[in-house]
Amino acid sequence: MREFKYKPPRVHSGELRTPVTFYKYVPKTGPEPGEQEEKTLFNTWAKIDEVWMKDLELAKSNGTLSDITIIIRDPLEDYIPKNKHYISIDHPQYKDNRYNVKHVQPDPQNNRFINVIGELVT
Repeated sequence: MREFKYKPPRVHSGELRTPVTFYKYVPKTGPEPGEQEEKTLFNTWAKIDEVWMKDLELAKSNGTLSDITIIIRDPLEDYIPKNKHYISIDHPQYKDNRYNVKHVQPDPQNNRFINVIGELVT
């Protein structure tokens, strides 16, 4: 028989230390082209994961080197991230960067969290 060993969760609430904001853009009113930030949709704390070293070569070949994974607590019905939303990260390393929500999936190890993959918008 297999011995039971406790495995702590991969992510816990103490690791959610970076404030992030989800918002959406709309076209500017008037004759000038471009977009403007419309409204903040959701504010939360998150854990930010960059591309892992083991996946670095694969990320270079796919062109996804600047993608990030954001782990947030599952907001249930309060907010559902969509691919038309943008992410702003309140951290000095991510200053002046905005990320587009590329993919959203539940965390398979812990159903209290969701993974949001963000793509850098240039």
